[in-house]
Amino acid sequence: MCPPIIAAGLGIAQMGAQISGQRQMAKAQARVQANASKAERQRYLQEVSSMRVQQGQEQVAAAQRVNASARKAREARATARVSAGEAGVAGLSVDALINDLTKQEAEYSFATQQQLQMNDVGRSMQLENAGLGFTNNMLRINKPIEQPNYLGAALSGAQTGMSTYSWAKDAGIKNPFK
Repeated sequence: MCPPIIAAGLGIAQMGAQISGQRQMAKAQARVQANASKAERQRYLQEVSSMRVQQGQEQVAAAQRVNASARKAREARATARVSAGEAGVAGLSVDALINDLTKQEAEYSFATQQQLQMNDVGRSMQLENAGLGFTNNMLRINKPIEQPNYLGAALSGAQTGMSTYSWAKDAGIKNPFK
């Protein structure tokens, strides 16, 4: 008969091959996850950076519009005073005109600031959603890696050894070591 040691050797060899393959797969999966995590971090940082740059540009543009409006309002008030003075008009009607110009300037400035605040609320929501998306992507990428199954490999190896021994016995293979 086939010596049990040969059958056991085949089983042990199969077990070793399974464990080695499982280890290699786990290492490869860890590398894939590390690369995907790095790419996701870069994507997220770029997305957030882009939103912040846009926010900064909006704030600069709003400040420029408010400054231009203030300059035009100053010019309009100065023109109104000079025109009223040249026409010999004074009193409440000139004051009312100056106050109206000042009010329009203040309303424009307030509306611009209010729009910036609404944009900031929307951007905060976008940033929060980006953070949630980042977290979800990282969880999807970094699922637990299956580790080598030593018991399963040992049982499979033992089964292979026993099957080989049984096959050799049924085939009538003689033990050359007897």
